[in-house]
Amino acid sequence: MKPITFNRHLLIIATFWVILGISLWLQMIREYAFVQGTIGIILILASAVISAHTLRDLLLPRAMATGKMRLFIAQFIILTLFLSGVIAGAMVAAYWISVHGTPDDTPKKLLEHSHLWMKFWNSFPAALLINATACGLRFYQEHGKIEKNHALLQQAHLEAQLRILQDQINPHLMFNVLNHIHILMQKDVELASVLLIKFSDILRYQLYECNRESVLLDREVKYLKDLVAVEKIRWGEELKVDCTWIIQDGKRAIAPLLLVPFVENAFKHVSRLPLEKGYVILALKQQDDELIFTIENSNSAQQPRKGNSHGLGLENVKKRLGLLYPNQHQLIIDKSDHLFKITLTIQLHQKK
Repeated sequence: MKPITFNRHLLIIATFWVILGISLWLQMIREYAFVQGTIGIILILASAVISAHTLRDLLLPRAMATGKMRLFIAQFIILTLFLSGVIAGAMVAAYWISVHGTPDDTPKKLLEHSHLWMKFWNSFPAALLINATACGLRFYQEHGKIEKNHALLQQAHLEAQLRILQDQINPHLMFNVLNHIHILMQKDVELASVLLIKFSDILRYQLYECNRESVLLDREVKYLKDLVAVEKIRWGEELKVDCTWIIQDGKRAIAPLLLVPFVENAFKHVSRLPLEKGYVILALKQQDDELIFTIENSNSAQQPRKGNSHGLGLENVKKRLGLLYPNQHQLIIDKSDHLFKITLTIQLHQKK
């Protein structure tokens, strides 16, 4: 059973109007006849609702969005004067109707109780209080929204920064490469030297090029190529690697290291069985604003997996995509007993 929820702000507004309506109604029926007082309070309350909600729901949000607060103050004064006039007119009309046909229905008596201008100014504080209270409640509501949005933005910013820092250096990859360089130094110094140079380029990019919100697509592709080259050297003939790079405009902007987790996961989780040669197929195509990235690695149900690092890595990337490319990306995951495939489509922007 779902819990019953309510809008606290709407409850406050409703309570305000109920209390105001009852208070004014009791005052009106005490001074005038019941029917005339009731009709008068309906007219006053309807005008108050129209005036207050026009200010708080239409004019005030527009003024806050555009910064035209002077215009709003003028509109506030005009509507407050309007409401004061309605209150004064309703009181005079209620008196005239209530004394109609009675001994008090004389020109002298009507003139004594028809000081409309005086009633107008006497009603102004009440009209001012009604409109000011309604706008004050709206200010309180907007302040709460701003505080909430600010907190969410701070949280999103921190999460994005944490994801970037976590994605910059994958300890699993780094330790494996360093260990492989150590082994190669004893067998093939030349190959170890090539691997070390590629590895240094990777570290340099991570440390010096990724402290920005976006980088050139050319640089990110260069980094991915270096990463794949390191993995190809490390795996040697044990793994088949096929890459396709089609870049129309390398000056497009992309978030740094966005595609790296997919590449690292593919090489980390590729099948490694004695009688089966694993494979990784990567394709990156960019045309105009669209970038399509696909990477597929062989998978085997016979090969045990440790933990749920694949799932955790993908969840991190999904969160980062949601923060960096909201409504501008599509991520498709195809998983079976024989393969694991990622297809990511992103709408890129020109580098500013």
